[in-house]
Amino acid sequence: MTQPLLRDGLYAVTDSNLIPAAELAARVAQAIAGGATVIQYREKQLAAAERHRQAAALVELCHRHAVPLLINDDVELAAAVGAAGVHLGRDDAAIHAARDRLGAGAIIGVSCYNTLQRAQAAAAAGADYVAFGRFFPSHTKPDAVQAEAALLQQARRELELPLVAIGGITPENGGTLLAAGANLLAVIHGVFGQPDVQAAAQRYKDLF
Repeated sequence: MTQPLLRDGLYAVTDSNLIPAAELAARVAQAIAGGATVIQYREKQLAAAERHRQAAALVELCHRHAVPLLINDDVELAAAVGAAGVHLGRDDAAIHAARDRLGAGAIIGVSCYNTLQRAQAAAAAGADYVAFGRFFPSHTKPDAVQAEAALLQQARRELELPLVAIGGITPENGGTLLAAGANLLAVIHGVFGQPDVQAAAQRYKDLF
């Protein structure tokens, strides 16, 4: 199937610590209804069979809404369920290996933390977007390295790829990152940790 394109906006990342398994699809649907333009399935605890089942269900849901579903870290799972792509961290598969496995049309994103040089290398290796952060104190990764808005400004001058900002982003502080050059705001707790997921997503959408 033709995969949806990456668009500027809210990049909502799932977390099973915040979302009961039985409600995963419903919560993701609410995030999309609120304006999320990208969904990332991030799950590191469940057994492989359950991860496959959840990811396959989200692929179907996201495809109906023309929103790309990316898989965190797991190239093989992305290939198995027909996801739009994968997000890779420092210790994950190489970009070229992911591209060979997923094909030319896949979206491949790379975590670059607070390092412009890593982003430049990722761009040269064929990444479709690069992600920086954390920018603010984070519920999910409190010990993550600190990135500054100036990094986004520099990356915007030097790279032609979409830039994703992550880490403690709220509707109140996200605007500063967009002004610095971010194309997408990646959010976990600010969306899926809220009592009304759709309304929470809408507040981020309004920043764009």
